[in-house]
Amino acid sequence: MTVEHALLTKAREALESFHDVAVDTDGALTFRHADVPCAVQAMELVEGLTVLTLTCVVAWDLPEDPSLAVSAAERAGQGLFGTLGVVHTERGMDVTLRYTFPADGLTAAALGTLLMLVVSTASQLRTELLGQPTAT
Repeated sequence: MTVEHALLTKAREALESFHDVAVDTDGALTFRHADVPCAVQAMELVEGLTVLTLTCVVAWDLPEDPSLAVSAAERAGQGLFGTLGVVHTERGMDVTLRYTFPADGLTAAALGTLLMLVVSTASQLRTELLGQPTAT
């Protein structure tokens, strides 16, 4: 078992306490927190440094609105857990929250807590952007 696979297995076990988790053919984990789709991937950058990347798609196909992009950029600077990104597409704007962190040595409980902090932030951001509550 590779270091990446072992770490993804631990992340899956931690997340399954909160969500239904699917394992993609490439080993990535996918799940939904409220209305926010999320994916977890692992990568060993160098021996002894394996990171997990959690990506949450906060909102998609939003109307092009410069003030929304500025608001998202300001909000991104306030966050402790993740980097907020705005991508302009032909259908509008997509907003993502991404958090990459070294995860070697974390217990399943600690890993679950950290992942849930990020996905909870993503759900809160979605509510703020769309102005509607989300179900958990």
